[in-house]
Parts: sequence; C-alpha cells; structure tokens
Amino acid sequence: MRKFEIVTSFMDKFINLPKRATKYSAGYDIESAIEISINPGEIKKIDTGIKVFMDKDEVLMIYPRSSLGIKKGLITSNAVGIIDRDYYNNPDNEGHIMIPLYNFSKEIVHIKKGERIAQGIFQKYLITEDDDANSERIGGFGSSGK
Repeated sequence: MRKFEIVTSFMDKFINLPKRATKYSAGYDIESAIEISINPGEIKKIDTGIKVFMDKDEVLMIYPRSSLGIKKGLITSNAVGIIDRDYYNNPDNEGHIMIPLYNFSKEIVHIKKGERIAQGIFQKYLITEDDDANSERIGGFGSSGK
C-alpha cells in the first residue's frame, strides 16, 4: 500500500503530508518544508520533509505545479522527478524527497514553508522480459548508476 510519511529529521517541524485538492485530481500537492530564497539563475533543492512507500511496480513522478512557472518564474531543474520504490528509507537520507527548483526569472524568488511547489503522481511501470536488474540502492538523491 502506498503512503506518505514524515522523515525523522522533520518530525517536529509541522509538516503536512501531500493531499489531492479535489476527488479527480491526479496529483498529490507537495509543500516546501522550509522557507528559502532562490536567486536568478540558481538551482536549489527544496526540502519537503516527506518520504513515500509504494508497491514494487510503482513510481512516484514529481511534476512542477502549473502555477510555479507562470507566477514564480521557477521550474523543476530535472524536468520530471522520479522517486523509485527503493529510495524509501535509503541509508543516505531516509528517502527524503527534495525538489530541485531553477529560477529562470530576473528576480529573487521566495518560497514560504507550507507553499505548494510540486505535485506527485503515482504510476505503474513495466519491465522487459529479459530484465536482469538485481542490484540494491546504496544511496539517496541521484545515487543510482554511481
């Protein structure tokens, strides 16, 4: 069963778990766990204070909220974030989901704690019949393939 949880280091920081805005929303709104400023041309990883557990054939896709680019001049620097099942509770960062944002505007952009910055959509995925991946994840953010 899939579920969002608060990472240990943010347990006392009043984190809201992601929620869908309406009954037909595909995405779970993800909030910033911190207050932060992003300078023009800068990329910063935004702490969310959350992790996610999901079924073995699922992935959580992280997309920017539609208003992020229009109202704030921000985009996710990795286009679409991929949260694999084995990212959960990894030894580096406990599976803490961080959203890398790039400021393409000419102004400093301020993000408030609790501001919705992304949306997560659960998706099933398939593998090929000759797939032989059997190694285990040993790290956190951006660690596979190292």
